[in-house]
Amino acid sequence: MTMDVRKAHVSTASPSTKEGRLNWISGIKGEFKKITWTSREELRAYTKIVVGATLVIGLGIYVLDLLVQGALSGLGSFVRAIIG
Repeated sequence: MTMDVRKAHVSTASPSTKEGRLNWISGIKGEFKKITWTSREELRAYTKIVVGATLVIGLGIYVLDLLVQGALSGLGSFVRAIIG
């Protein structure tokens, strides 16, 4: 498996010069053009998945907490019954 190695374009102009700042800004604009933004439909679908998964996991943790709380309460009652 080979990996493509891309070298960043290094400007020879100093960032403190007007030419350097313009190169820097044009570089930023170029990087923004490379970004692939999600569509509105994809964003809605992914949001629904995240919210749904969060609710399901939260509900699971709540139920597990109730089970542990009940088990510890039962154990405490059992120990009090034995000890008196």
